[in-house]
Amino acid sequence: MLRIAVPNKGSLAETASEMLQEAGYTGRRDPKDLHVLDPDNGVEFFYLRPKDIATYVGSGALDVGITGRDLLLDARMPGAREIESLAFAGSTFRFAAPTGTFSELSDLEGKRVATSYPGLVDAFLDRHGIAVDLVPLDGAVESAVRLGVADAVADVVETGTTLRQAGLEVFGPVILRSEAVLITGPSDADGTETLLRRLRGVLVARQYVLVDYDLPVALIDDAVALTPGVESPTISPLRDPDWVAVRVMVARKKVNQAMDDLYALGARAILVTAIDNARL
Repeated sequence: MLRIAVPNKGSLAETASEMLQEAGYTGRRDPKDLHVLDPDNGVEFFYLRPKDIATYVGSGALDVGITGRDLLLDARMPGAREIESLAFAGSTFRFAAPTGTFSELSDLEGKRVATSYPGLVDAFLDRHGIAVDLVPLDGAVESAVRLGVADAVADVVETGTTLRQAGLEVFGPVILRSEAVLITGPSDADGTETLLRRLRGVLVARQYVLVDYDLPVALIDDAVALTPGVESPTISPLRDPDWVAVRVMVARKKVNQAMDDLYALGARAILVTAIDNARL
């Protein structure tokens, strides 16, 4: 059986479980369950702390797992590697310090930097040749400067509101743009390709919709330019020889503009249908 590590809590847990269910797997019914067998699909799930998943997978104890790119890099497990981005739980890591204190990465040389991701930050600073005194903390690092244990912090930045409230501003380059990822261990286990293919199908279903519309034959080339699809639209004849029916996949975030453009072109009976799953 393919052994899959799944986050048991935090921002990754709910969406990861939803994706696996949409991919046809049987997840846990009780949030207290830490191990679930899915014999019909040849897998078993282990629900673990997100921060530990890279360690279990990288050591070979489990075959694959869903975790954050930040957590994967922070674990520094040589055997664990990313094989697919999963397009959720996005975050950006930056350095921050009291307003006007630092402006460039080199300003951190010899300073104290507080972070909840010492492995990630240490590797980033090593690549840039900057030596600092890292202060590992388990969350709420924005208070570290005010309380005198650090000169700067390295943390997730979303709107920047929390940092500004603590009197801090971001500076220097982006440390990492993170998101949820599928990771594998030292060897490719049987069933990994099936899992990967299913998850990609879920991603396609979340990112695209099907658009059907009727169109005068003379406008086919113009319509295809507006909605080229993933490969090519399906075009079928209608009873009226001057009209055709078109079916095409359109990016979900662009569908309303596409509908407006098609209608202005001359398309009619424009319908949008959600995609439950896909294989491309």
